[in-house]
Amino acid sequence: MILLNSISIGLKDVWAHKLRSLLTMLGIILGVASLVAMAAIVKGMENGMKENMIAMGGANKVTVQDQDVPPEQEHLASEAPGCTIRDVLALRDSASMLELISPEMELDNAVVSRGENHMRPSECVGVWPAVLDMNLHTLEHGRFFTDLDEELASSVCVIGTAIRDELFGSPERTGREIIPIGETLLINEQPFTIVGMFTRYESEQARQARSEAKSEAGLARQRGWGRSGNWAFSRKNETIYIPLNTMWVRFRSATGTNGVPNPRLSNIDIRVVDVEQMEASLQQAKNVLMITHNGIEDFNFRSRESELETITRQIRNARLSGGIIAGIALLVGGIGIMNIMLASINERIREIGICKAIGASGPAVFAQILSEGIAISCIGALLGLGASFGLVKFLLLLSPSQNAPVITLTPMVLAVTFSAMVGIIAGIYPAIKAARLDPIQALRYE
Repeated sequence: MILLNSISIGLKDVWAHKLRSLLTMLGIILGVASLVAMAAIVKGMENGMKENMIAMGGANKVTVQDQDVPPEQEHLASEAPGCTIRDVLALRDSASMLELISPEMELDNAVVSRGENHMRPSECVGVWPAVLDMNLHTLEHGRFFTDLDEELASSVCVIGTAIRDELFGSPERTGREIIPIGETLLINEQPFTIVGMFTRYESEQARQARSEAKSEAGLARQRGWGRSGNWAFSRKNETIYIPLNTMWVRFRSATGTNGVPNPRLSNIDIRVVDVEQMEASLQQAKNVLMITHNGIEDFNFRSRESELETITRQIRNARLSGGIIAGIALLVGGIGIMNIMLASINERIREIGICKAIGASGPAVFAQILSEGIAISCIGALLGLGASFGLVKFLLLLSPSQNAPVITLTPMVLAVTFSAMVGIIAGIYPAIKAARLDPIQALRYE
């Protein structure tokens, strides 16, 4: 009972000196707010990076691309064939550890126009239908290319919604959604008929924000129907695909030699069956390509596995940096608590002497002083949590949707626990000092 009374007296003393206690808490408040906010920022970065990875095909997607021949084969550079359809057919027939193969022939510096409207797409590529599964595309309107389109090198295309928005008008500007199936646009001044349009790609947070804007303000006033803030989704929305044979005949003929269109592909995307056997799968693909390239290693593999490792390293470094900063702030807050507790004891020496003279034990005095330190740190931690929510709300206004900070429970619990530990550690020495005071000497203190 005496112990509980001592704790109660300690809490009342904290309340009696509100301003002093608040100033003492500032270090804890800033430390907790910085820890939770930093963790929220890192979590938002992690979500954005993972969404980018998934949107671009996932971790089991690998790109085969041209490279300069190694120094020991430099004398064979003129004979290097580069990536061609021959490679695609050979991989399809001989590389059993590959699940999907998608050739791409890109048109550099492409300009897409219709009337006075024009834009440069992020990608203008000749492809096979396999690209839909490879890059996780979804057709919302129309169709994709058929074998007949490929065989006849038909002037047809499939576009992303950002191209529709630029050339025909976005729902935000027109007040309605335009579906341009059957319309004609120009790719480098050559006419193409739109036969399909992809769905709009956006992050989950951007989708929720757009839905909220739609419900609140109506279609004509909603925001976020333009280009997505996430680079992977923006890239997909600004994509235009045409049949591979059409790209070869219409645009590569001018870059060939002796009247023969340039047969080289821009790259070949492959998807391995099992990401756990990535190394073996790539070795099998390399063995096949070394045969089709006549033993010349003028190609390399760019896997998403290395990108995933980079993402993991960046997230780990960001968490470590944020943890160190927040830890220093909490340590400074603990030093402030210890300082104010020592000053408080010097002010209350006679009071402590009276308490001990009328029967208060050393442990009771110890608990009273320690409870003050713990109360200051815990109240500061709770205020810091409130401050972190306000800080994150402010950051939401500044950061793009794919990197929007996300508050999670783990850093909040960690921050409060660490703050309580700081309060205990900071309060132990002042509490021991107070508990050891001799009541006679304390009563004589002036």
